[in-house]
Amino acid sequence: MSAQRLVIFRGALRTRRTGLLIWALSLAGVCGLYTALYPSMEKVDLEGMLKALPPAMVEALGYDDMSSAAGYVGSAIYGLVGFMLLLVFAIITGGGVLAGEEDRGTLELELTCPVSRRDVYLQRLAALWAQVAVLVVSVLVVTLGLSLSLSLGIEVGVLVRATVQLLLLVGFFASLAYAAGAATGRPGVARGLAAALAVTSYMFNALGPTVGQRWMVSVSPVGWYMADNPLTSAWRPLDTGLLAASSVVVVVIGWLRFSRRDLMA
Repeated sequence: MSAQRLVIFRGALRTRRTGLLIWALSLAGVCGLYTALYPSMEKVDLEGMLKALPPAMVEALGYDDMSSAAGYVGSAIYGLVGFMLLLVFAIITGGGVLAGEEDRGTLELELTCPVSRRDVYLQRLAALWAQVAVLVVSVLVVTLGLSLSLSLGIEVGVLVRATVQLLLLVGFFASLAYAAGAATGRPGVARGLAAALAVTSYMFNALGPTVGQRWMVSVSPVGWYMADNPLTSAWRPLDTGLLAASSVVVVVIGWLRFSRRDLMA
């Protein structure tokens, strides 16, 4: 695409820049606070506290590997706080990028301009992924910065790899909400569908091993991201590929429906 044709992409980012900055600073602050707490957590008998809890609960919450800095950050930031906040942003924003504009009646006005429906779909999708990437990178920057300054010993390569996987997971749910909104024109339906799948996927990943049903993890997008701790488990290329491919599939399905709908009705 030429720079002139990227006007929709630039416009979508321009209108969201203030909110995106607030989200990035808030996310960095929360993740920074949790990461900075780790040195003081070393003085607490965390293992003893976790042993007092039911093993199934500890495993379901992802707290079974908290003895190292990588395990703590992987569980607290990449597996809970940062992960959950990013999903909230992705689903809310993704569901409103197209469907919200259509609901307000502004999408029809945009399509009367000399721009194709395909460009509108792809450029708004690209703007959505750019916003998600900014927030995910903010998590990486603050976590990596504190790891180096506090000498937590988390390997840079491992942190970057986990961040890429986090981007793919959050991007998938953002794409799902976006595609559902494009297909239905109803932001509430789009957000509800994406949120329902996110909750179901999280529960499958958490409860599957505890009830002896590993297939639940195998079919869960969250399981593809963190069947184990994202920072202490080995890289699984197949699961990474599944996350990327799933985003492509939902985007294509959304486009097939969006390209045929009568948006002026």
